[in-house]
Amino acid sequence: MPADFWSLQQAPKLDQKQFLLWQELLEKRTGMQISEQRKSFLETALTLRMREISVADYDAYYEQLTSGLSGEIEWSTLVDRLTVQETSFFRHQPSFDLVRSHVRDLFVHQPNRRQVNLWSVGCATGEEPYSLAMLMDQLIRSVDGNRYFGVTATDLSLPALAKARKGVYSARKVERIPQIYRDRYFQPVGKAQFEIIAELRNQVSFSRMNVLDLKAAPMLDMDVIYCQNLLIYFKNQRKKEIVSHLAERLAPGGLLVIGVGELMEWSHPRVVRYASDNTLAFLRKDDANRDDAKNESAKTARREHG
Repeated sequence: MPADFWSLQQAPKLDQKQFLLWQELLEKRTGMQISEQRKSFLETALTLRMREISVADYDAYYEQLTSGLSGEIEWSTLVDRLTVQETSFFRHQPSFDLVRSHVRDLFVHQPNRRQVNLWSVGCATGEEPYSLAMLMDQLIRSVDGNRYFGVTATDLSLPALAKARKGVYSARKVERIPQIYRDRYFQPVGKAQFEIIAELRNQVSFSRMNVLDLKAAPMLDMDVIYCQNLLIYFKNQRKKEIVSHLAERLAPGGLLVIGVGELMEWSHPRVVRYASDNTLAFLRKDDANRDDAKNESAKTARREHG
């Protein structure tokens, strides 16, 4: 193919038959739903990548993606392009306030507890799990005794995970963080960039995971599972399957937090809806003191929210 192929013509159009083929591939491999309304988004993402690797048409690119090891590597790159990873530190503050009050109550009601385990599902470039880590470190500093925490962070995108592990962010991202966190957990590196300090980075473990494989996920008995702005990519039935698998990985008394409005009419025998107007969260209910703990957490959250 001539080197100037793409410069000599407009990007090819994705016809309906091709669109359905790509739509099926994405649904099968990732669970992501590309609706008819997002066809142009898919077309743009595909043509941009095809231009980069000098592939002339959608059918040839599809064949490349579904063939051999090189196809698997290319698939990882494409998925990264198709996944919107615009996120920020402490996005949706009420949800983080809820996590803080819940973990604090765990320490109060279980004075011998020394550790809490948190899981950020769909962590993208790391802002969410690092926010949880900052929150937990500040909380533990404020309570008596030696306490520990660990944050597991998972995502499908290898490039996003690589960036998350580095923990380096632009000044624009960092300036939105409360001063107390900026001063304690970030250090300047290079021009207009800041790095999460090693002490905090070491508290977060990043790994690749497809949410379609949750049945085989090794994460169990999690005290907090935080999953926001991920379910928007999936059909309603798939959303319910994902959240059900997450609920089964909560420890007794554990908290599952998802994005407000991301899921409707879902229930699970092991969890109960957390009583809050500005968050969407569920508590695993097979805990000896679940009612007292839930009520106390709700009271604390309401006091903190004013």
